Amino acid sequence: MPQHDPTPPGYERRERAWRRYKQMMAWMAVAAVVAIVTALGYLKHDGGEVPPAMVAATIAGVGLSVLLGTGLMGLVFVSHSSGHDDDASGNDDDRSR
Repeated sequence: MPQHDPTPPGYERRERAWRRYKQMMAWMAVAAVVAIVTALGYLKHDGGEVPPAMVAATIAGVGLSVLLGTGLMGLVFVSHSSGHDDDASGNDDDRSR
């Protein structure tokens, strides 16, 4: 009786892609904080007093926009570099990236 390989093919490739994605998102969280601080500094410099509602809206709007944009774009790259696109298309080309 044939025995199955306990590690699926391409496991290392997928693991490397997800590791890079998590590292990128950590850096993008730092970039989001910098963008938030920059936006709040601009609002304070430009108009004087900044109401708490505007601070909350700026944090949510700027922070979530940066994280959502980079998160979704990062998932596109993970899908390609991990081999998920090849699996979905039926392409059996097993190139290491």
